[in-house]
Amino acid sequence: MTHTTHNESSEDYLETILILSHKLPVVRAVDIAKYMGFKKPSVSIAMKNLRQKNLITVNDSRFIYLTDEGKKIANMILERHTLITKSLIALGVSVDTATEDACRIEHDLSEETFSKLKEYIKTTPLADKILSDNTVVNGEDFLNAKKIVLNGSLLDKEELEEKQ
Repeated sequence: MTHTTHNESSEDYLETILILSHKLPVVRAVDIAKYMGFKKPSVSIAMKNLRQKNLITVNDSRFIYLTDEGKKIANMILERHTLITKSLIALGVSVDTATEDACRIEHDLSEETFSKLKEYIKTTPLADKILSDNTVVNGEDFLNAKKIVLNGSLLDKEELEEKQ
């Protein structure tokens, strides 16, 4: 049984908007497309669906904001993603694999299972490391490992190297 009636794709978009809202002055569809590696028309369709579900708002300047309900879902998914990723890394899984696996697992855990997982982690020697807000592992932020924010714009690491 899943934890919510929202689909995985919607949750991924909401999580991305939340992550980008902490890194950029404003979030636009082009930023979401770049971050997720999708084409802008696909993102535009997804944003329309999220607007219809009252999970985001888009102002006249086309800036995207989470509604209270959208933020609630995004925070839940981000918490799951972070905790699962850090737990897998603590077990010795590579950062890339842990991040990919966490992205799949985060959507399907029941509230009960996630709650019990957090309770268990609190009893382990790695609890402080796993439960901290730090998302940097081996010098890289696993939530944004292939993206850089420069002058308020989201760039791939390759794009940054080309600009230098």
